[in-house]
Amino acid sequence: MRKILLTTILMLLTLAVSAQPKREFRGAWIQCVNGQFQGLSTQKMQETLTYQLNELQRTGVNAIIFQVRPECDALYESSIEPWSRFLTGQQGRAPQPYWDPLQWMIDQCHSRGMELHAWINPYRAKTKGTTALSTTHIGARHPERCFTYDDLLILNPGLPENRDYICSVARDIVMRYDVDGIHMDDYFYPYPAAGQTIPDDQQYRLYSNGIKDRGDWRRYNVNLFIKQFYETVHKAKPWVKVGISPFGIYRNKRSAEIGSQTNGLQNYDDLYADVLLWINNGWLDYCVPQIYWEIGNKAADYDTLIRWWNQYAAGRPLFIGEDIERTVKASDPQNPNQNQQPAKQRLHQQMQNVSGTVLWYAKAAVDNTGNYATALRQSYWRTPALQPLMPFIDKKAPKKPRKVKPVWTSDGYILFWTAPKGKKWGDVATRYVVYRFAKGEKVNTADASKILTVTTQTYLKLPYQKGTDKYTYVVTALDRLQNESKAVKKTIKL
Repeated sequence: MRKILLTTILMLLTLAVSAQPKREFRGAWIQCVNGQFQGLSTQKMQETLTYQLNELQRTGVNAIIFQVRPECDALYESSIEPWSRFLTGQQGRAPQPYWDPLQWMIDQCHSRGMELHAWINPYRAKTKGTTALSTTHIGARHPERCFTYDDLLILNPGLPENRDYICSVARDIVMRYDVDGIHMDDYFYPYPAAGQTIPDDQQYRLYSNGIKDRGDWRRYNVNLFIKQFYETVHKAKPWVKVGISPFGIYRNKRSAEIGSQTNGLQNYDDLYADVLLWINNGWLDYCVPQIYWEIGNKAADYDTLIRWWNQYAAGRPLFIGEDIERTVKASDPQNPNQNQQPAKQRLHQQMQNVSGTVLWYAKAAVDNTGNYATALRQSYWRTPALQPLMPFIDKKAPKKPRKVKPVWTSDGYILFWTAPKGKKWGDVATRYVVYRFAKGEKVNTADASKILTVTTQTYLKLPYQKGTDKYTYVVTALDRLQNESKAVKKTIKL
């Protein structure tokens, strides 16, 4: 009986691995507002990030969402906003020795085959812990464009000039840096605080645009911003993906028929963020609802919410924001002897419109909290994955690689190829996928387990041994949206 049980478990694990999708967004948020980098030397921060990126790459992560603008400041060189205190300890002070964390992260991520999405907080101008603003900060230069709320400083969403300002910051990042995406999280209008009101009476009188309900007017302001932001980014560089990570509840059922069977804070009613409108109007390229609760949570059941987003948010690629610590600390209601990671993974696989995960937060994955990363490596993310397709931006694949040939060099046996010709951005190859198939195996590039690497290089060192074993190597080209070219095959004896 025990032997049968072990065989069944092995078969299920094999099926789980073989059934893994070839395309899946596997992201991780690296935040700075927790102070993990504050006060570190340039060398120490680079060492810390290098270690994190290596561990995340080993875990299967293919996209990093890196926080570069937590409070109208910058973890990159900017002529618009001051250096962040979360980098140097003092807002406006440049890092010493000098470096540009965003550029460094882009280089590091791309060398590992990962995407880099620059994460900004649009309206938040000061967090609770910040006591002094640089003279170049927007809050110091234009205090009339901000309001205070719950010890925060907020760029007033009711002012058109603030929409223009945030979009100018995004355009600056996109034009000067080779980012793959630009990302906003859940901070639109501030989270409600007891006994406090948003001081926007004057702006409502000036810019109400005939809208009678204050809540509708606030949503209107955010809608205008999201549309403008999306158009700004894509006008600058059409291939840069715009992602938004909203709070995990759109609306509760008691507030609207379309709502979920939940009882918590609501995007639409409390943060004035009409996420479904943005999705249905195509004002974002991917959505990552933060479903941080556990299965069985009385106010916000994970099972209920992932099914709700799967049903209503399919107009754009849907990825799920996962809280690692809560997942591993909660037991599975159906199997109290294990945590909720397996049950949540099963739900992911069952949801037709869920095509990715973003881990909150990267360090918890790096630290392997509750063996979460081990399970990803050994089972759920065991094989590599390309990014989900986004045909609404571009669906044309580049031409296939040229001159694919193994060559003996002083460094060993190397498989070389040449980039295909391409004139427009959608035709240019930026990465390559190399597959390997053993003798007798059918060449099937849909099988992610056969991917050896996703690389920006135009060569791969081959593991030559005796020259007696025959393999088929396959090389394809990817464009910026990871549309994949036709395959080029080469039989090689190793």
